[in-house]
Amino acid sequence: MLMLQSKLFTKTRREDPKDEQAKNAKLLIRAGFINKEMAGAYDLLPLGLRVVEKIKSIVREEMEKLGSQEILMTSIQRKDVWEKTGRWSDEVVDVWFKSALQVGGEVGFGWSHEEPIGDMMRNYILSFRDLPFSVYQFQTKLRNEVRAKSGIMRGREFMMKDMYSFSLGKEDHDRFYAAAIEAYNKVFARVGIGADTFVTFAAGGAFTKFSHEFQTITEAGEDAIYLNREKNIAINEEVLNDETLASLGVKREDLEKVSTAEVGNVFNFGTEKGEALGLFFKDQSGESIPVWMGSYGIGITRLMGVLVEKFSDEKGIIWPKSVAPFDAHIIVIGGMDSEAMIAANKLTETLEARGVEILLDDREASAGEKFSDADLFGIPTRIVISPKTLEEGKLEVKDRATGEVKKISEEELVSLF
Repeated sequence: MLMLQSKLFTKTRREDPKDEQAKNAKLLIRAGFINKEMAGAYDLLPLGLRVVEKIKSIVREEMEKLGSQEILMTSIQRKDVWEKTGRWSDEVVDVWFKSALQVGGEVGFGWSHEEPIGDMMRNYILSFRDLPFSVYQFQTKLRNEVRAKSGIMRGREFMMKDMYSFSLGKEDHDRFYAAAIEAYNKVFARVGIGADTFVTFAAGGAFTKFSHEFQTITEAGEDAIYLNREKNIAINEEVLNDETLASLGVKREDLEKVSTAEVGNVFNFGTEKGEALGLFFKDQSGESIPVWMGSYGIGITRLMGVLVEKFSDEKGIIWPKSVAPFDAHIIVIGGMDSEAMIAANKLTETLEARGVEILLDDREASAGEKFSDADLFGIPTRIVISPKTLEEGKLEVKDRATGEVKKISEEELVSLF
């Protein structure tokens, strides 16, 4: 896949946007990946959308390995469904966006889909033969956040992958729950943050002692966890007490406090939702049994923001290869009809044949401007073709992550991909 930078409608900025505090928003706006509509609401532009789709592709692969099936639910939600669990109340859930219908009545706009999907499954779960299974979706969520100051790490509108499991009982559920945790660990490893992301014990509500969050170490995070690296135990600050420490077999003095951002969570509802929503199945003896439910979320756009916070420098973003908008950024020094451009077109054909995704900077701009934009974009490999490199018979290649610049042949370059 090839994109010509001269055709890219977005433009880079040299200065930070004045109304942004978060590094992720500053860099993504400056690089033309996102556009800010208002606090907590951002548009995904071509480069930003490509990153999001790369993240989604990784998540989708791991969810499908679990056997989960992809769906897409509506964001408009019925009041009566949420009233069954008591969560329509603004006192219980304080992030609702709600609207009155012209024909009468009231609807909510999806901040989560736990109740609607449980209600929907009453149409599809009748017998023990229908279980177990899980479904997932990539969905836009809307939350009326009071604080929307962390760029795309805390938005009023954001993209989430939410998955829901439906099981026969505790043993059935626990098996899938453990597999989902492992799948999440694989996702975070593949996007480059596996070493700094920890399965964290957090508050679990009335039906389980703990839920589990996936917390990534970053100074930009709004959470704090206490970490024992040797035992690989992490505890959210909200549940750090003597009882929790004793149950996990750790001492307070052995824990390190770090700032983190939550990038995912998994939660066991037990039979709570099934009982409240009327989601039952008939067992082999004909008895009605409430379905066990679990909920599993990853904030897709939030994860994108965390990656920028962790992988960036004073020059711009440094995307991990797995989620970069393009594999290579070819910069041509010379005009549209120059020998350098002819050589760039030939190289592009060679790389495209190998499945390499390329952004080709064919603009009539100075070398300094092109290099500055390349550093800001953060594409892993920068390739310079100029009269000088043609004379040398080499290509100038820069690794964005390490900053290493070297001169190599075209054959050596092709072997890198």
